[in-house]
Amino acid sequence: NEQLSALGFMNMRLSLSGDKVHARKDAHSNLLSKKETSSLYKIQFHNVKPDCLEAYENLEAEVQNKLHQDKDYPCEVVGSWTTWYGEQDQAVHLWRYRGGYPALTDCLVKLKNNKEYMEFRKERAKMLISRRNQLLLEFSFWNEPLPRPGPNIYELRSYHLKPGTMIEWGNHWARAIRHRQENNEAVGGFFSQIGHLYVVYHLWAYESLQSREETRNTAWLKEGWDVNVYNTEALIKRMESKILIPTKSSPLQ
Repeated sequence: NEQLSALGFMNMRLSLSGDKVHARKDAHSNLLSKKETSSLYKIQFHNVKPDCLEAYENLEAEVQNKLHQDKDYPCEVVGSWTTWYGEQDQAVHLWRYRGGYPALTDCLVKLKNNKEYMEFRKERAKMLISRRNQLLLEFSFWNEPLPRPGPNIYELRSYHLKPGTMIEWGNHWARAIRHRQENNEAVGGFFSQIGHLYVVYHLWAYESLQSREETRNTAWLKEGWDVNVYNTEALIKRMESKILIPTKSSPLQ
């Protein structure tokens, strides 16, 4: 973690030449993401008609299971949830594409030519009010999200950062994440590549809302956590928290 932090600051270092200031031109995606996995993530937000929630969940689960079983599709569902607290009647899905953008493109081409899948999309469209998605990369210092048994509730925290502050955010969290891993609550951390930019997502798992409260309070007792919160608050334009309940077919339970 300390090495990653030092790397981040080193790449932000400015060199002076006369009156000009030259910054390193490395993209923050190259500095902060995991190189060894090359995984690309997609997060989907579906606003569902209230009277269609059960039918939507059943249909979505059927299609997700078929894609999981078909090795010809280079994608996998990391987790699927419905919102308990936050925006109501909303489904959230997190997909992983091992192999990055080529895997995403390969999957999209195959799905476009899959008649059964295209019929599924038509049926699903009847149940939706709106939908949006983003492509994400995974922070190198977070855990890779892996299937886990339940029951759990999940918190998806989203942070809209000021442009140009992503590396500074990463430097602080590379040190701070160790304060939040003792109880196995840290599921995954991501930052946006396509869609709304300079958006960070932190995904946490808790046994209950009471467990969430106790775990978060415990973090404040650890030396250094308060400093991280103080340093990162100035980087945030706005933030949001959703409490999610996993669907029956979600690998994250």
